[in-house]
Amino acid sequence: MITETRLPKAGRLAALLEALDSGTLRSANRLVNALHPAEIAALLESMPPARRELVWEFVDPELEGEVLLELSEPVRLALLEQMDAQEIVAAAEGLEVDDLADLVRELPETVNRQLLESMDRQHRERLDTVLSFPEDSAGGLMNTDTVSVRADVSIETVLRYLRMRGELPDRTDRLFVADRRGQYLGTVPLPRLLTEDPERLVGDCLEPEAPRIDPTMSAHDVANLFQQRDLLSAAVVDADGRLLGRITVDDVVDVIRMEGEHSVRSMAGLDDEEDVFAPILPSTRRRLFWLGINLLTAFLAAAVVRNFESTIAKVAALAALMPVVASMGGIAGTQTVTLIVRAIALGQVQWNNGRWLLFKEMAVGGLNGLIWAAVVGGIVWFWFGTPVIAAILAAALLINLLAAAAVGVLVPLILKRLRIDPALSAGVILTTFTDCIGFATLLGLGALFLT
Repeated sequence: MITETRLPKAGRLAALLEALDSGTLRSANRLVNALHPAEIAALLESMPPARRELVWEFVDPELEGEVLLELSEPVRLALLEQMDAQEIVAAAEGLEVDDLADLVRELPETVNRQLLESMDRQHRERLDTVLSFPEDSAGGLMNTDTVSVRADVSIETVLRYLRMRGELPDRTDRLFVADRRGQYLGTVPLPRLLTEDPERLVGDCLEPEAPRIDPTMSAHDVANLFQQRDLLSAAVVDADGRLLGRITVDDVVDVIRMEGEHSVRSMAGLDDEEDVFAPILPSTRRRLFWLGINLLTAFLAAAVVRNFESTIAKVAALAALMPVVASMGGIAGTQTVTLIVRAIALGQVQWNNGRWLLFKEMAVGGLNGLIWAAVVGGIVWFWFGTPVIAAILAAALLINLLAAAAVGVLVPLILKRLRIDPALSAGVILTTFTDCIGFATLLGLGALFLT
């Protein structure tokens, strides 16, 4: 028999909804609190607001803080609005400093004051250090709870100190070495501490080339560094060489996940963390802007078509073929834009290598254009029995695929230079260009050779 906690996510959701529908609240309570905080958060995000509020009442108060951190921002804010200050302060107890900083940034000022008053001086200073940096920077990601040792002590002394300490911060894979003034010197991996001669000094076992992360480094660059170097943790060191804290791989995974969701949602003009079960009016308001932008671009394409009304009236076949040119250009451009936006996000593409990429993508677009122009031209010749129309469509298709390749490379690079997120705007601009160029080319050649 499969227990409730071993069910897949869809099965847990179904079991919980069934328990709620049948009124067996005790069973629902037991099911919720048998899960990991991240799994509870996933279930909460999979429910409409009314049931979400009911299930939140089941969550063990000791788990509330961790569950809140795992929730998307809109869902977390909605639940925080229902909690009084004492409940929020209680939920925040025991959270690590970096996690607590994420929560504090979203709390009302009065609640923040109560939370800070409930903390001892050391924890307040650590929290202030993290909050002094932007949320999307290395300083905003770091945890100040580190274990540092001196270089002039023996490994045996360090091991004795660790045994006396009793426990290490979560996800500790190395100790950080600093001098008396707090100047960072390097790291010592825990496996090496356990296997080296106990009489050796810590300074003899240093990894001085271990990465030193500046607190102002962007979270995106931190994630790239962890990925490239296969890091589990890294020291955050300020410009004066002082050890401030550490970043661990679990925080980096969150950054990577959020960046992936951002790219997908931005392509569709959606907010980064839009709640699937958000109320109708807020959801409508969020999507209204980009639908309006898309409507304007559609009218621009319509204006291009309107200039060729007489041509369409004389050669109705061109109207039937317009979607072919626009669709092929849009798909080809989307492929290029997706490739370039991803490469920009990974730091692989800049202006200095953009020219080579422009040549390469236009060559790919031209080759694809020639192949599909021949295929589509043959189909149109057979369909309409007119070689001139077939030739016009083939030429328009080739030109639009070349234009789509050029726009797909240049637009993301230009937007990046203007400090505009390419993932958010490139798709709309691309569609406008490919529609307008495709229609203008097809109808312009039609006006030139068929009327």
